[in-house]
Amino acid sequence: MPETLASRPHAGADPLLQLQGVSIHFGALKAVDAVTLQVAQGERVAILGPNGAGKTTLFNAITGITPATGGKVLLDGKNITRAAPNARARRGIARTFQITNLFSGLSVQDNLLLATRGLSRSRFAFWRSSDAQGDERSIVDSALARCQLEGKRQLLVREISYGEQRQLELAMSLTSAPRLLLLDEPAAGLSPAERVVMAGVIRGLPATLALILIEHDIDLALGLVDRVVCMYQGAVLVEGTPDQIRGNAQVQEIYLGRPRRA
Repeated sequence: MPETLASRPHAGADPLLQLQGVSIHFGALKAVDAVTLQVAQGERVAILGPNGAGKTTLFNAITGITPATGGKVLLDGKNITRAAPNARARRGIARTFQITNLFSGLSVQDNLLLATRGLSRSRFAFWRSSDAQGDERSIVDSALARCQLEGKRQLLVREISYGEQRQLELAMSLTSAPRLLLLDEPAAGLSPAERVVMAGVIRGLPATLALILIEHDIDLALGLVDRVVCMYQGAVLVEGTPDQIRGNAQVQEIYLGRPRRA
């Protein structure tokens, strides 16, 4: 069973991430509309909602891909609303995407090595060895182990299954030792068996790592998190524990389908 927020030693601490009335408008369209949210260190939060609810756009605001048009994004109490995506990554924010973006002609290990070097000061050292060195090897080995890919390290990405490619993308996000990880539909396109593996990988992530999860598989999402935020038309509709969300009639109406009548 996943840990609950109350069982985590860092519960009740100052929030790691704060969104204060964050908005993203495209002309008259309010893609994200005054969203306020706090996430503590080690907390697991799911963001649910139908297509077009603003979930991925909210992720873009947190990571800096799409600058907020209103409100503030704070990390450790520091305003990062105007910080570039790479600056936010260096501060400890990592992300996966709905669609995998891997180097299919390289090995699993080499993809991880490139991710490891991506934020290092020596990433533009062209005469550097392509082999993993010292700390790099430790980082790669740890990411492989956490994402259950140790036996796949020498295989080319195009030789592993789609589910394993999703695991690899998650592993690559861990190489920067993030404090906040955003997972955008990690189980999208996976078979039932692959979803079980992915759920196990997510449950096994470090207890100190804060996690925000977007996932259309609602049963999967509710089994992985401490708290759920439901969005509708760019705004937060309701927030609560997984059990509260399961029993919320408004959520059932909008997200889970109408309750069956006897």
